[in-house]
Amino acid sequence: MKIVFATHNKNKIKEVAALLPTVELLSLESLKCYDEIEETAMTLEGNAKIKADYITNRFELNCFADDTGLEVEALDGVPGVYSARYAGEEGGAEKNMTKLLLALKDNPNRKAQFRTVIILNLNGEQHLFEGICMGTILNKKYGSKGFGYDPIFQPKGYSVSFAEMSMEEKGKISHRGLAISKLIAFLNKL
Repeated sequence: MKIVFATHNKNKIKEVAALLPTVELLSLESLKCYDEIEETAMTLEGNAKIKADYITNRFELNCFADDTGLEVEALDGVPGVYSARYAGEEGGAEKNMTKLLLALKDNPNRKAQFRTVIILNLNGEQHLFEGICMGTILNKKYGSKGFGYDPIFQPKGYSVSFAEMSMEEKGKISHRGLAISKLIAFLNKL
């Protein structure tokens, strides 16, 4: 089965492809689609739907898209839907982490969760899958693997950050891994 993963993020493609060995995962690059699909929704669900619908409508292919947010309890869920752009459009991971660490500075409440929502457009129907990974925001960066906020996020029940885990370890417990597992279970029933 061929399915498009509507993302330009090569790290996400690599991570998800490792979790979906029985599906031929097509990237936007393989479709020669270099459009920047604007994420204008106020929710993760809305942004995932925008991306999935854009690709399905343009290429008439089965497609899934995700949106992920880091939701920090002490900041009332911020950065949330704005996680990738928390420090501004050109901010990037380093500036996003720096801004978040400054925002939490001496706050003892470090509880956070990563939440991923996947929207799958398959044969004219739409399906939603969600994964949540609870954890805490560390006081500084640890590890060099992963991407985004991984160096400052420690999943609940672990003594290392996401950036200190292998892709396989992270994939088993991460928000994206959990959402993808639900997607896989659904696809395996077809």
